[in-house]
Amino acid sequence: MEHDTASKAEPQTGPSLVKVKDSQLIGIVIAVLVIFITLVLFAIWRRQRSARRGILLVGLSDSGKTLIFSRLLHSKFVLTHTSIKENIEDLVLNNNSLRIVDIPGHERLRAKFFEQYKPIARGIVFVIDSVTFQKDIRDVAEYLYTLLSEPSIKSNVTPFLVLCNKQDQTMAKGSKVIQALLEKEMNLLRQTKSSQLESINSAETTTHFLGKKGKDFEFAHLYPQRVEFAESSACDKDTSKPAELNELKTWLHKIA
Repeated sequence: MEHDTASKAEPQTGPSLVKVKDSQLIGIVIAVLVIFITLVLFAIWRRQRSARRGILLVGLSDSGKTLIFSRLLHSKFVLTHTSIKENIEDLVLNNNSLRIVDIPGHERLRAKFFEQYKPIARGIVFVIDSVTFQKDIRDVAEYLYTLLSEPSIKSNVTPFLVLCNKQDQTMAKGSKVIQALLEKEMNLLRQTKSSQLESINSAETTTHFLGKKGKDFEFAHLYPQRVEFAESSACDKDTSKPAELNELKTWLHKIA
């Protein structure tokens, strides 16, 4: 009887079997490495997030930052004056401790203190005086533009809350009106700054450009960085009224 070589498969031996086993081993090693690297990156992210537990209260002088700080941390009214140094205290939310830092709003001091505390920033609350906003709109836009252009803030995608304060007062503008006016002012400011940078270095223009080129400025165009608007009242006129900080507290719970 002839031996039917076609009907019987020879078992794999020699170099071909070694190649299969080597390929399987390499696949397992790669999978283990991917899992290990993922765990390491996650641990680094967690550590960095824990290190960045600061909520920075920023804004022009007399916007109400220090009173908000006092109302938020101690639920009490205090007479305030222009700060010359920072106020710092911890606030526990969602079993996490946030370090609230009230940064002086004076033009000569705020850059120094912001530089000191920006490495710990998990979120930034930009406080606006809703009563004097129209008068101060240029200064407000300049300061906000500077913060949003800060490289470390952009790279960390630090969330912003623009808090339209003093809503208890008759002449206060609402957050939607302030947002619309601020976007127009930021658009004009962006054009001015882009022209200045182009005259110096075209590469810097791309780095510092905020929003989408060819479109009028909108805060939504800064995505993935989130810039939200809210309203508040720390009641610096009528001390008998309770502070209205619910929108701020809701935002802080999300950040925590």
